[in-house]
Amino acid sequence: MNEGLLFLAHRIPFPPNKGDKIRSFHLLRHLSARYDIHLGAFVDDPADWQYQDALQPYCASLRLLPLHPRRARLASLGGLLTGEALTLPYYRSRELKRWAAGLAASGTVTRGLAFSSAMAQFMPENLARRVLDMVDVDSDKWTQYASTQRWPLSWVYAREGRRLAAWEARAACDFDATLLVSRDEAALLQRRVPLARHKIGAFENGVDADYFSPLRDYPDPYPPGVQGVVFTGAMDYWPNVDAVTWFAERIFPAIRDAVPGAQFTIVGSRPGEAVRALARQPGVVVTGSVPDVRPYLAHAVCAVAPLRIARGIQNKVLEAMAMARPVVASAQAAEGIRAEAGRDFIPAQDAAGFARAVIALLRAPAAAAAARDCILAHYDWTRNLSAIDGLFEAAPAAAALETCPA
Repeated sequence: MNEGLLFLAHRIPFPPNKGDKIRSFHLLRHLSARYDIHLGAFVDDPADWQYQDALQPYCASLRLLPLHPRRARLASLGGLLTGEALTLPYYRSRELKRWAAGLAASGTVTRGLAFSSAMAQFMPENLARRVLDMVDVDSDKWTQYASTQRWPLSWVYAREGRRLAAWEARAACDFDATLLVSRDEAALLQRRVPLARHKIGAFENGVDADYFSPLRDYPDPYPPGVQGVVFTGAMDYWPNVDAVTWFAERIFPAIRDAVPGAQFTIVGSRPGEAVRALARQPGVVVTGSVPDVRPYLAHAVCAVAPLRIARGIQNKVLEAMAMARPVVASAQAAEGIRAEAGRDFIPAQDAAGFARAVIALLRAPAAAAAARDCILAHYDWTRNLSAIDGLFEAAPAAAALETCPA
């Protein structure tokens, strides 16, 4: 019988169809080969309850709790009274805390992993090893948000950036090891929390390169004569909404004028009214959720990642690269990716630069073999996850972390 490991996630780690779920699922599956996993997670999308059975093969026990986003947002306002980051009461749950504490007290679990900084509040202190996968330095994201908003949201977001940064620093000091999704994210947290520098490192995401293979025959989702420009990503995530809105309104009209057959296709679940309204523009299509994003990538001339606010690794970029599609990406979207600009992806920053790059690709379509080679070299899940195994041993294992230079 394996030792028990408490795995706490802010969102059910299945299906692995969006950034955080992709990472949490692969982490869960990897750890389940060595430990009896006791998974506690929130379910914020009613459609995800159907996936409980899919997680059973990886878990000794499951405690899934409903999280209603509207109620959670109201609960988070309590942080204005307590002085804490609003993120913490958003996820607060007495039931999850009692369940986790009971498993630790009974000796059922001796180790723990908290996935995201918000879940650190539920991790019992009396475990032999406690690891935090912070994924991103979320506080910096809120600080970036603040600069894009008017008062009072600018004040709320700036406050959240400060208060969440304090919580991240405390968690990094309290846990035995803290992981980030990239060396850039790890370096940022190390600079902010120098006392915990030796305990902060990174393990990078992977891509299922066999699944995202350009060699399969995918049905063409585009009408005849269309030259596809595609964006993939969850469309209830504000940085994605900002990215596609900026591209559709400020960049795509010039592309369409130069190449009348161009079509900008926005592929992603839960698009709000602001995103759906973009489809009123000539040549813009909003699909909503699709069963498989690969056909949209395989038959596109290029993928675009015009993010102006971003944290960590963008899986949308990695997946397009794995499909050997040319990717035109902003510096924010490419940050932390082990890829060479100009060879593995095409860098662009302002509207004119994006338009020039996309028009050039539409006029001379070509595959991007170097992009796929980059994925095969650096983004293998098994290889990347193996680096964290030593972190759960009883002896200090900080040396196993991929730390960053000063």
